[in-house]
Amino acid sequence: MEDNEDFFEDEILEQNETTSDDENNGLFEHLNLIVDKKQEPLRIDKFLLIFRQNSSRNKISQTCRAGNVVVNGNPVKQNYRVKPGDQISVLLARPPRENVIVPQDIPIKIVYEDDDVLVVDKAAGMVVHPGHGNWDGTLVNALAFHFEKNGLKTDLDRIGLVHRIDKDTSGLLVIAKNEYALSYLAKQFFDRKTKRLYWAFVWGNIADEEGTIRGNIGRHLKNRMQMAVFQDGSHGKHAVTHFKVLERFRYMTWVECKLETGRTHQIRAHFKHIGHTLFNDERYEGHVPLRGINLPKYKQFIQNVFEILPRHALHAHTLGFVHPVTKKEMYFESPMPEDMQNAVERWRKYLDSN
Repeated sequence: MEDNEDFFEDEILEQNETTSDDENNGLFEHLNLIVDKKQEPLRIDKFLLIFRQNSSRNKISQTCRAGNVVVNGNPVKQNYRVKPGDQISVLLARPPRENVIVPQDIPIKIVYEDDDVLVVDKAAGMVVHPGHGNWDGTLVNALAFHFEKNGLKTDLDRIGLVHRIDKDTSGLLVIAKNEYALSYLAKQFFDRKTKRLYWAFVWGNIADEEGTIRGNIGRHLKNRMQMAVFQDGSHGKHAVTHFKVLERFRYMTWVECKLETGRTHQIRAHFKHIGHTLFNDERYEGHVPLRGINLPKYKQFIQNVFEILPRHALHAHTLGFVHPVTKKEMYFESPMPEDMQNAVERWRKYLDSN
């Protein structure tokens, strides 16, 4: 994700940057404002509208209620009056996109739903939000149909997306059903307070049972479709991935990943960087069989597994968050999807016979 920084000297110093998160890429922006020394007292909801005219008093009010408007280190209510020198930090949902969301009757697996949130177990191959090359057939189109069918009044151009996962990544996503829930959940993701674990199959036999991968992640300097790791910190943003080995398959390893940060393609880029690219991840050259393996019919076996698992092997296994209204801790687990489970069973049988 790219930073968008604008500085207005003398009157207001404003730093407007997106959250730089893989899952909520483009959904929220983080604003830092320093109030001008000549500013007269003004309600903060009115003050923020000066800088976000495409927003609304209600949206800013809900953002305040969720604790996402902080002045001098403390959350404030919408009637707080700004003073000269106040340092304001805001986590704000971006305005709706201009493209119209068309409700579509597409099957989705809803694992939990109440008046405020909805949790979906997304299938691999489904794009989360309409965009270039994928204007329909997305999770958002399916959710729009679900809400419309059940008489729920939701902004179909926004659909309360708090985070995202890649098209070919399967697993759990939470969707907010109102503005307050959206702001409250966004703060948890921004502060890294959600509980999430990913399962991944990576090429090779990782040496350690557990470990940590550190290295800035940014857009690849030559291949703009990839993210790359810049160990010297010359480009990109700080990124940390913790992993633990769950099972070894001699030349493929099943790992559990916990993200300390949430950069775009973080797991995919970090594991490629240490020489263990995700299995069948075509974008990162993981669709090429590992070389140097001397086993009977090895290449044919790998091609068979590619047919069973025709996408990169990454699954959002767990999701935990605090409910925006009840304030109770919610926790969900998604079992390994059928394609990954079938691949595991095929690997076990192949290695037992060799």
